Amino acid sequence: MSAWIVSHLWLIPIVPLLASLLILSLTSSRGRAGALLAITGQVLALTLSLAAFWSTLTTPGFRAVQNFTWLTFGEQTLRLGLLLDPLTAVMLVMITFVSLWIFVFSVGYMAADKNFARFFAYLSFFSAAMLGVVVANSLLLLFICWELVGLASYLLIGFWIHKPSAAAAAKKAFITTRIGDLGFFLGLLWLYGKSGTLLFYDGGNGALESAALLSLGASATAIALLIFCGAVGKSGQFPLHVWLPDAMEGPTPVSALIHAATMVAAGVFLVARVYPLFVVAGGADPGSDGLNAAVYNGTIPPLTVVVWIGVITALISALIGLAQWDIKRILAYSTVSQLGLMMVSLGVGGVAAGIMHLLAHGFFKALLFLGSGSVIHGCHEEQDIRKMGGLRGVMPVTFVTYAIGMMALSGVPLFFAGAWTKEEIVHATSLWPASRWPYFLTLVGVVLTALYMTRQMIYVFFGRRRAAAAHAHESLPIMTLPLVVLALCVVGLSVVLTPVWPWLHSFLSGERALVGGGKLISPVLLVSLALVALGIGLGIIVYGRATEIDPLARTFPRVFRFLENRMWLDELYDWSVLAGARFAARLCDFLDRYLWDGLVRGLGALGFSLGGLTKSCDEHALNAGADDAASAARGFGRFFSQRHSGQVQTYLSAIAVGLLALLLLYAWLT
Repeated sequence: MSAWIVSHLWLIPIVPLLASLLILSLTSSRGRAGALLAITGQVLALTLSLAAFWSTLTTPGFRAVQNFTWLTFGEQTLRLGLLLDPLTAVMLVMITFVSLWIFVFSVGYMAADKNFARFFAYLSFFSAAMLGVVVANSLLLLFICWELVGLASYLLIGFWIHKPSAAAAAKKAFITTRIGDLGFFLGLLWLYGKSGTLLFYDGGNGALESAALLSLGASATAIALLIFCGAVGKSGQFPLHVWLPDAMEGPTPVSALIHAATMVAAGVFLVARVYPLFVVAGGADPGSDGLNAAVYNGTIPPLTVVVWIGVITALISALIGLAQWDIKRILAYSTVSQLGLMMVSLGVGGVAAGIMHLLAHGFFKALLFLGSGSVIHGCHEEQDIRKMGGLRGVMPVTFVTYAIGMMALSGVPLFFAGAWTKEEIVHATSLWPASRWPYFLTLVGVVLTALYMTRQMIYVFFGRRRAAAAHAHESLPIMTLPLVVLALCVVGLSVVLTPVWPWLHSFLSGERALVGGGKLISPVLLVSLALVALGIGLGIIVYGRATEIDPLARTFPRVFRFLENRMWLDELYDWSVLAGARFAARLCDFLDRYLWDGLVRGLGALGFSLGGLTKSCDEHALNAGADDAASAARGFGRFFSQRHSGQVQTYLSAIAVGLLALLLLYAWLT
């Protein structure tokens, strides 16, 4: 089975891609066959992913690659490849499983949409592109699929293209992520120029293997930071995070897919995949598998940048999420904040912890977004939490499952997956020797997460029923079934994420797992638990009697307005970057109209004048002279032709006259 799945790993992204093409080719815009094809393709991809995952369990530190030649130019050969290792395996299972239930939920949520089939074609395409990112053993193949992920997000965020806000959000996401991708592409080119290969692993000659890494020298830092630019864009890290909350303009299943299983996960995955490159930039040994953090003194420049970008992102997003009113936008900022925590974990060396939190986040964030979709559907498309309230009685399934997701995100311990992974990130951050500030700021983020999620729960499910909740109803079974399944997974994952049985950590890191070897109770866990309790307690105290006016808005109106307007970061970009772009565009327009166009017109007039002069010289001098010379030649020709009559007596007379003239001349001279 292991050999077969490695040689057929390409089927995992190809199956949903074929489903997408079939839907676009064979089904009508409203046909339900599109949903059936998409779900079938996802089931097949999940089955193959489980087979790949099972294959990696057989051998500790399993890694298998399949490389092949793509292009040959001159003496150079460009090779691509596919890779199966523990990181690939767990990501494949998470992506396909979570996406499958998002697809199922979409059948009910999008039932009335006139472009029902096209929506499922785009979903399948999105899944295929992300799966391609995961299985790539080449940075070039990863980049190709990476760009396809960007295209899919553009199509889905702007799916309701008739809404100007959706079209604007799609363009914003596409352009903002392209900024990061430009850095990624430059890093890719630089890496190829220095190492001569873009394959990750190639029998000791890959770009992530010791020989190539050590050949990079001082360039490793710049290459790592350029590649990290791509991760900053895709995973919505500061300062390129501004596109992610606006992506909520797409249908809610799209938000779930972007924030849980696909696009935003790509950036964290990229850093984890090329982690040896980040480690070697500090002169440390990259290790054998790229998932074990090297022992270092906390001064590796690229990883230090990753830590601080992650900390800033986590903190400002949590603060902004505290003042939002759109139910999906609150979850969007929580995603940005959690991705920041994952980056912090990767930066301080806790790669396994960061990936485990990425996996757990995929499940509980999909649950929360689908739960918000159920709430929006039940409240007749209302998204403002101020107009909800009291929904726990009329939407019991949505309430219970949403509460499970909320507790997992907030970090409530024991039975919720997110608690253990967040605790491990906090623990790894506390040991970072370079600075203690990321640890303290991460703890602040833990409190804020519990606070804004408690605020959301109270506004949506507790208190009196306000306008949108007056006629609310529970969602259809096809929409609540995915909620139940994902909620059970969130609880079940806590078993393999607990430090008592660190099996998943061992699987990802390659270290030996000892059952019971981990400490269930630790000082860091107690601190984290206390902070989560503090956040939830503050939320209950502050928002227990909440009205449509936020209590914080009454107490700190200017601060609340600052956070409600997203710290004016979009306006700051508009006043600086976009203003500069507009000025450059106007300058280019002015130069084009009045300088370059005038220069072209002036050169054209000069050319026209020179052409007229040349024409005059040609017609009146050259042509006239040539014509006159030809006429004279014709005259001489006629004259001499008339003298050649062909009569012999004429010729003899001429000879006699000439002879007589010669005799007279001779007589005169003598």
